[in-house]
Amino acid sequence: MVYVMMGTGFILILIGLYGALTNTNIMRMIVSFTVANTGTNLVLVSVGYMTGRTAPILDDAVPVVDAVHRIIDPLPQALVLTAIVIGLGVTALMLAYAYRLYETKRTLNISKFKELKW
Repeated sequence: MVYVMMGTGFILILIGLYGALTNTNIMRMIVSFTVANTGTNLVLVSVGYMTGRTAPILDDAVPVVDAVHRIIDPLPQALVLTAIVIGLGVTALMLAYAYRLYETKRTLNISKFKELKW
């Protein structure tokens, strides 16, 4: 199960990188970066998963003495939640730039933006 999630995450990362490097349409590049970001999050969650452990909630089901050996470390999930929020912000910024470029040039093809190159 964990290896399937990890493999799926790596495949999503490769698909996203391939799409970002081969497309000339800015919207397709943004979607490709989002797919790669999702793959990265999936890999991080699958690395933090441990078989046979429970959620990090201390109650009657998990005594404090056995907590170290019976609960999952919540740090990877917290990092993924933070990465999701940051990824959403970066995607929104990329979409705002793409909208502004389309308003200015009426195209989203990056080969048409020759004056932006040095």
